[in-house]
Amino acid sequence: MGSFLNGLLVLVILALNIWAIISIIKSAAETAIKVLWVLLIVLLPVIGLVIWALLGPRGTLKF
Repeated sequence: MGSFLNGLLVLVILALNIWAIISIIKSAAETAIKVLWVLLIVLLPVIGLVIWALLGPRGTLKF
């Protein structure tokens, strides 16, 4: 059961990271800033996601 929950947690973090990266790309920030934010999220998935949620650029996502 613990393995299933770990896998589910990894999938949730992956989905949130993808959503954050798309939001960063669609933001109005400069290209260099976008690259730095994406690198932070890719290299430090959990910490980078938290930092982005608090301080990062937001894009306009339309569904």
